[in-house]
Amino acid sequence: MRIAGVAVLLAGVGLIATAPPASAGCLYGGPVISKCDGPVQPDGTWQRCIGVAQWVPSGLSTHLVPVKHCGVMGPNQQSLDFVFADPPTHIDG
Repeated sequence: MRIAGVAVLLAGVGLIATAPPASAGCLYGGPVISKCDGPVQPDGTWQRCIGVAQWVPSGLSTHLVPVKHCGVMGPNQQSLDFVFADPPTHIDG
């Protein structure tokens, strides 16, 4: 019984060790709070999400709230927003 448990554990470790990396990465700071890329898809595209601060009125005051914007990056994809499209390549983690 003990040997079977060890065999199952080793099989699970082997699967984790051979799994492909997610290849997702983030950049923090600069003109945005964060800029993160999802994994590259088979067609060469990936999803990029940026976090920006937005002023929100609150009674007689205002406060900043993080807002997430996402779009597709990759070959044949063009963004007119320089902040969103920089860098034009995938951010690897």
